[in-house]
Amino acid sequence: MWSRLRSGKNDGFKWRRQHPHGPFIADFYCHEAGLVVEIDGWTHSGPRLKEDRARDAWMRQRGIEVVRVSASSVAASLRSVLAMIRKAAEERAAMFRKEVAGQSPPPF
Repeated sequence: MWSRLRSGKNDGFKWRRQHPHGPFIADFYCHEAGLVVEIDGWTHSGPRLKEDRARDAWMRQRGIEVVRVSASSVAASLRSVLAMIRKAAEERAAMFRKEVAGQSPPPF
């Protein structure tokens, strides 16, 4: 997945891998879209789920949207996962462009 994101093959968005945000490190981050993508393996269940929710809330309080994708989804259908990420990035980037232009962003 990183090779596809890093090369700009996902509609030109620039991505950072293992990007720090406060006390957290995002798997993938797109500044232009204010979007974090987290790839969740089997360790993201049980007690870890509560930690993940708190982490996502921390990000959202700072205007960063979090998209979580299971590692099994990435392995089974990378193309579909990349399409979903691209759509989320496009929507978020469009929202930011409207804010800059003085328009109200759409509610999420």
